[in-house]
Amino acid sequence: MSLYDALYRRVLVRIEAERAHRLAFGLIRTAARVPVARAAVAAAFAPPHPELAVTAFGLRMPGPFGLAAGFDKNAVGIDGLALLGFDHVEIGTVTGRPQPGNPRPRLFRLVRDRALLNRMGFNNDGSAAVAVRLARRGRRRGGPVVGVNIGKTKAVPEAEAVADYVTSAERLARYADYLVVNVSSPNTPGLRDLQATDRLRPLLTAVREAADRTVTGRRVPLLVKIAPDLADEDIDAVADLAVELGLDGIIATNTTISRAGLTTSPEAVAALGAGGVSGAPLRARSLAVLSRLYRRVGDRVTLVGVGGIETADDAWARILAGATLVQGYSGFIYAGPAWVRTLHRGLAQRLAASPYTTLADAVGAHAGRTPA
Repeated sequence: MSLYDALYRRVLVRIEAERAHRLAFGLIRTAARVPVARAAVAAAFAPPHPELAVTAFGLRMPGPFGLAAGFDKNAVGIDGLALLGFDHVEIGTVTGRPQPGNPRPRLFRLVRDRALLNRMGFNNDGSAAVAVRLARRGRRRGGPVVGVNIGKTKAVPEAEAVADYVTSAERLARYADYLVVNVSSPNTPGLRDLQATDRLRPLLTAVREAADRTVTGRRVPLLVKIAPDLADEDIDAVADLAVELGLDGIIATNTTISRAGLTTSPEAVAALGAGGVSGAPLRARSLAVLSRLYRRVGDRVTLVGVGGIETADDAWARILAGATLVQGYSGFIYAGPAWVRTLHRGLAQRLAASPYTTLADAVGAHAGRTPA
């Protein structure tokens, strides 16, 4: 058992999950503000692995592994998280208006499953406040690639959803290395309905236009994040739409509303109430969705694999299935600050033992025939 395992099992697990997150994130942010601590943390947790460098959406990254949206909702700890080795950091989800999210408690550990259940409800400071924060930080040369994930304000009627996303895009696109349209959280009523292609097409088109007229010196890559609970034909429809619109990427997947396969008792899970499950139970379905997407789009759309990634084997399997980038969140909670270092080392070992020279060569190698 590692030091972090002992700390987690004996101390952190006894602290309410959202409060534990706040305390741990506070330590990460503090380390980033102290020069001596910053250098020590980076040396300990983020040794370079130049052989893992990748290019995605035209962006060069030191490796393929990033922190998924949801951990840093308000762009307050980007540089501290980079000290822990994350190759990119996706902030958000950010909404057009500030909102408190759902009532607490709203974040729960399913320890036996190495999973989380959340119904946070897009709690965030709103896109205007986050834009000010990102402007103050600036887009830093040599810093981590920063993705900005945007979603719908709960109080905004569905008929005004497109305008709400556009507002956030106009405020945030200039500070984003890439922009993500989140239509897949289960915790905002009606949000997943936007994944239907007849509603998704005008939404993505409007956000693309907003980013283009706001940022004229470069093209901001645009991605969409989808749910693991889509039917196969709906996954195909989103894939075809992404190709049609020239979308830069698809993130597969968000959390699931399914409770299948959990070892935690059904009664205990039911007592926690509604929410999306992330972590190890999502691994197989997220991989299946990713594989299906790659067989549909090939290398025409960049894919990001997320959901149930804990180990280097998990990340390697996503790359072989078609992911150029991989992301995690729940694994960070259970594995601690050395997680990314361990994963990078394992990926470097798997690449060295493989027939592939670079990670780009390995992308989609096990996915089957790429469609014409």
